[in-house]
Amino acid sequence: LFTSIVESGLDIPRANTIIIYRADLFGLAQLYQLRGRVGRGKLRGYAYLMLPANHGVTRTAEKRLDVMQTLDSLGAGFTLASHDLDIRGAGNLLGEEQSGHIREVGLELFQQMLDDAIEAAKTGGGDAPARAPVRDWSPQINLGAAVLIPETYVSDLDVRMSLYRRLADLDEGDELDAFAAELVDRFGPLPDEVRQLLQIVAIKRLCIAAGVEKVEAGPKGATIAFHLDQFARPDGLIQFIAGQSGTIRLRPDHKLVVIRAWATVDDRLKGARDLIATLARIARTGKAA
Repeated sequence: LFTSIVESGLDIPRANTIIIYRADLFGLAQLYQLRGRVGRGKLRGYAYLMLPANHGVTRTAEKRLDVMQTLDSLGAGFTLASHDLDIRGAGNLLGEEQSGHIREVGLELFQQMLDDAIEAAKTGGGDAPARAPVRDWSPQINLGAAVLIPETYVSDLDVRMSLYRRLADLDEGDELDAFAAELVDRFGPLPDEVRQLLQIVAIKRLCIAAGVEKVEAGPKGATIAFHLDQFARPDGLIQFIAGQSGTIRLRPDHKLVVIRAWATVDDRLKGARDLIATLARIARTGKAA
């Protein structure tokens, strides 16, 4: 098969065999759809995934082919989607590289809107149930850090998905510490990706407290944008900037430019966390210390 166009709804009940050449070049969903084109009648279907002799495949392609061998039952779409998410990654959930409603309203608000819609459907439609006011924005954080729970740390996909869901619901610092302790107890010392994920979540909480909508950091420092270009204690912020010896300045577009030597990811994580914590303290008390 030299084209994947047949994956798009082709229905030939008498076809019971498909040969997919260079199967390592197709995505998981493509392979699943292609395999579904045969065996649609009374005859048993066969799908042969072919590779050139002595041809090596990437680790990711090998994972896709392994998953295809396990999806042997009807209604496996959700399982496939979960494996695909695990193999390709979820992207930058805490950043702005999103599309559609999630990009517009933020991950948390989108999830809440989805929950409200589901609840309204369960109760027979109408307005969504009354609930406490929530934020209409979500912090965007880009520190160049890998944020995930790797398969080598937690091998079971369902367990990893469950941990991601629990992590999204954590609100307090003590809960985050307890979550980290549980991970260490169950799975061993935290790998760098998980450690960075937990730190990003902690920074996100501080951003909410400080009214920081976006943080971008690199080896030479960071830029910080406030929600609606406003800060709760502007007088305290001005005093803080004045005491930084020119290493922090406020641009005309109301963004903070922070000059720092943050060569490594760890430097950026620690530096950003300390800086946002200071801004949160200023927003709360008007003072940096």
